[in-house]
Amino acid sequence: MTSVRAPSYAAATGTGFTARAAVRAERGPGGRTRITRLRSDGPLALRESDGAVYLVGAGAGPLGGDDLELTVEVGPGARLDVRSAAATLVLPGRRGAGASRLVVRADVAAGGRLAFTPEPVIAAAGCDHRALAEATLAEGADLVWREEIILGRHGEAPGRYTGRFDVTVGGTPLLRHELRIDEDAPSGAVLGDARAVGTLLVTRATADPYAEEGLAVLPLAGPGVLVTALAADAVRLRERLTAGRRRISS
Repeated sequence: MTSVRAPSYAAATGTGFTARAAVRAERGPGGRTRITRLRSDGPLALRESDGAVYLVGAGAGPLGGDDLELTVEVGPGARLDVRSAAATLVLPGRRGAGASRLVVRADVAAGGRLAFTPEPVIAAAGCDHRALAEATLAEGADLVWREEIILGRHGEAPGRYTGRFDVTVGGTPLLRHELRIDEDAPSGAVLGDARAVGTLLVTRATADPYAEEGLAVLPLAGPGVLVTALAADAVRLRERLTAGRRRISS
């Protein structure tokens, strides 16, 4: 991959950072994917390495009051892997800072493929975080998207976390998925005593419905398959998501 890097435009407000980062992958001569846009901004630092683009923490957080956005574009026939160098720790901000916000918008053109598989997000005690992911796919595009949430650091309760994931393919909704974690009731009837929850979406794939303790594989009418898992910790969660992935035929 080759890349063009743009400057940073992060702005610090009275309550937190406002940052906008972006990456675009296009198919070049000979079918090779090249990164034509790579813009880091404040806490959202992007680095290209070993055929993938990594999110690299350039500061603590997200912290309360931060307003962060990442735009991901994959051109026709291009291939892009977005990962992270480490887990993301979501922390409370100063008193009165309000919630933190991270929006990821992905657009994948026909024949393109995006694999978005960052390391887990840890919802630390006292945080109040809103995460929104929107993926828009053209017909014939492929998407692999993994999300893992850890409910608090070791020995602590989690904060507040709301995550929403919307996927549209060829103008038709494929998935609308939302998870809400309240610091006063972090597990409840949905999560039980689990400390980690995760999902894995694979589009243009099929699988037979399957469920066992802590794992469910659900075929979607896209086609596509959604794997959901609960576990006591991050290691076991990844194992269950991987086990679900093995049941999928792409």
